[in-house]
Amino acid sequence: MLRINIICIGKIKEKYFTDAINEYAKRLSAFCRFQIVELAEEKIKSNTPNLSQIEEVIESEGKRIMQKINSGDYVIAMCIEGKMLSSEELSKTLEGVQINGKSTVDFIIGGSYGLSQAIKSRADLRLSMSKMTFPHQMARMILSEQIYRAFEISTNGKYHK
Repeated sequence: MLRINIICIGKIKEKYFTDAINEYAKRLSAFCRFQIVELAEEKIKSNTPNLSQIEEVIESEGKRIMQKINSGDYVIAMCIEGKMLSSEELSKTLEGVQINGKSTVDFIIGGSYGLSQAIKSRADLRLSMSKMTFPHQMARMILSEQIYRAFEISTNGKYHK
């Protein structure tokens, strides 16, 4: 059974996002082993951080994310400059990962300043949800729903229609 990890920076604060993500996690248990790995957000002491401080945060978070990725994992970095896929294309991508013998897919959601270049370089796919910007908590919920939808599509379920 495929393992799907969402490795992300920060915790969900709103109960309605947590409830929705938990519902999709429950539904996903029929298709995969689904897990969310939350890593602490780096703190910047300044209210107006400079570029050097921001880069330091991105690099530090990136190193901690990299520790959660295994060498054989298929990595999807969620970033604005990534490729936009339809739900059907995401479904085909996940099917292809399994066909190619990978057992784990890691979706990576960075912190508020984004992902390190090391994470983006390690990624097998850079994926963008939209040209619009979403709060990270909402992005996690949307991604959970889209992963569930992708499995429903691949099994000809009724949910995706």
